[in-house]
Amino acid sequence: MALRCEIALPRDFHPADVLAFHRRDPQQLAERVEAGLLRKGIAWEGRPACLTIRFEAQRAELVLAIDGLPTPTLATAVLERLARRMLGLMQPVAEFEHTHARHPQLGPLIARNRGLRVPLAPTPFEALSWAITGQQISLSAAVSLRRRLIAAAGLRHSGGLACYPDARSLLRLGEETLRAAGFSRAKGQALRALADAVMQGRLPLERWVEDPPADEIRTELLRLRGIGPWTVDYALLRGFGWVDGSLHGDAAVRRGLQALLGTAERPSADQTRCWLAPFSPWRALVAAHLWTLAAPA
Repeated sequence: MALRCEIALPRDFHPADVLAFHRRDPQQLAERVEAGLLRKGIAWEGRPACLTIRFEAQRAELVLAIDGLPTPTLATAVLERLARRMLGLMQPVAEFEHTHARHPQLGPLIARNRGLRVPLAPTPFEALSWAITGQQISLSAAVSLRRRLIAAAGLRHSGGLACYPDARSLLRLGEETLRAAGFSRAKGQALRALADAVMQGRLPLERWVEDPPADEIRTELLRLRGIGPWTVDYALLRGFGWVDGSLHGDAAVRRGLQALLGTAERPSADQTRCWLAPFSPWRALVAAHLWTLAAPA
């Protein structure tokens, strides 16, 4: 089954940011990125699926091909909502830019990055499990670990792409399988606890997507062992599009702030938290701008 739709894009939309976000894995096991085109393998209610996004002038064409569904059972509106979330079109970018355009330090950065949005993962579960995977390791190590998780799940679309697992698929992987894939015992247990909470209904991620109750999400996620404040803030941003998370513990945010302020030493996490505080309710959007300044570690 294939579902199709087309959505209009703002004039200041940056397709390159979306493509770069999905180009993190150079081996492109579950994503294929070409000029103006993204193909991404995902699990759709346990079935292999391929999401294709083609960027044209001020518009995006989308196709969601799901294996094993011979007749359409989804409304086009489902795909449209997914696309608008993934592309960051729900984020209050214009209001944020207008409010802080004259800020002495941030204003010039906003002008340089006009229209900057934060691309999202297709699902909150992917964002959460990726955040757990990447805890306390380098980006390259996290990408490698993510690749092995996808391979272990063994879900592949008929078009050839491997698919990032959903909670159901991940829960089928035992702790020893995750260990063999390179996950520490603590990370493997955290991933399985997350998947189990989703399948048991204790974490209704899809219901939360429509109008994310940030405080409730935070409270429920922090109940899970292995999930801390940084993981929650990152997942709220990349999974739900909530733009007021204080990513002050993020090393790249702190490097970006150091570059913005021109300080000899990198700001501490606490100093970064204090600097970001006045920008609420858009602190995560500020962090996204700081990411553009962060030199590689």
